[in-house]
Amino acid sequence: MNEASMIGMLSTTVSFGALLYLACIGELISEKAGVLNLGVEGMMALGAVTGFLVALNTENPWIALLVAMIVTAAFALIHGIFSVVLGAEQVVSGLSLTFLGLGLSAFFGKSAVGNPPGAILANVDWGPLSDIPWAGPILFQQSPMVYFALLVGLLTSFLLTRTSIGLALRGAGESASTVDTAGHSVVKIRLVAVATGGALAGAAGSYLTLSLTTSWQDGATAGRGWIAVALVIFGAWKPGRAAIGALLFGGLLALKTRLQTFGVDFSPILLSMIPYLLTIGVLLVISVRARHRPSASPAEIGQVYRREER
Repeated sequence: MNEASMIGMLSTTVSFGALLYLACIGELISEKAGVLNLGVEGMMALGAVTGFLVALNTENPWIALLVAMIVTAAFALIHGIFSVVLGAEQVVSGLSLTFLGLGLSAFFGKSAVGNPPGAILANVDWGPLSDIPWAGPILFQQSPMVYFALLVGLLTSFLLTRTSIGLALRGAGESASTVDTAGHSVVKIRLVAVATGGALAGAAGSYLTLSLTTSWQDGATAGRGWIAVALVIFGAWKPGRAAIGALLFGGLLALKTRLQTFGVDFSPILLSMIPYLLTIGVLLVISVRARHRPSASPAEIGQVYRREER
C-alpha cells in the first residue's frame, strides 16, 4: 500500500465517519429525550432523494440540503405524533417509518436514477492548510458536511451537559414526571428532539447524494441508518464516544470501497457484510456487558409518558 492509497483511505474514512455521525447524533438526541426511533434508515433515504431532486431543480446544494432537513424533520414527526402523542409502540412506529421512507424515496426518485447531479457540495478550500502533508488531504480537503458534523457533535455535547435545555431534554428521558413537575412540557421536548433527529438524518442522506456519491439510486443508503442506530449504543449515548465509533465504522465502509484498489483479491459480497457483522458483534458484546453493570441508556427510553398517570 503506497502513501497516496493510505491517504485516500483515511480521507474516505473521515468522510464516511461524518455521514454516520450526523445520523447517529440525531438518533442520540431523540433517545436522550426518551424516544427510540428506528426510522433512521428511512429518514436518510428520504433526505437523500429530496436533496438530490431539489438540487436538480434549483442547482443550489445549500437550498437542497435545507429542504431535505425540513422534509425529514416533518417526516420524523409522524413517528413523534404516533409514539409520543398517541402512545403507540415506538419500535413498531419507528420500523414503519423506515419502510415508508424507503418506499417514498424509491417512488419519488425513480425519475432521477442515472441523472447527473444538479449541484454538489464541493470540498472546502482551507488554503495553506490543505497543503500540509497527510493532514491536509485527510482533514482539510473535505466536504463542508464533515465540518458540519463536527460542529453538530460539539454543540450537542455542550447543550446536553452545560445548558438548562440539555438538562430538560435529558430529564425527559430519565424521569419525565420530574421534568413535568418542573414546568416543562414532556411532549413538546420529545417532539422537538424527534424532529431534530429527523433533520440530522436528512442532512446525512443529502450528504450522501450531494457529496459522497453525487448520484441517486434506489437503496442508496445501504443500511447505513442501522449502523447509526447501533453507534448510539456503541457510544453509550455520549457524543464523544459515538465519534470514535463513527470513525471505526467509517473506516470499514472506506475499506469496502478501496480494498480492491490496493490489489487485494477479496469477495465484494463478503466485504459488504463486514460493517454489519461488526455492528452485530458490537451489540452482542454490549448486551453481555450490560448483564454485569448498569445500562447507560436513558431510564425511560421507549416509555410513553401520560401526565394523568404520574
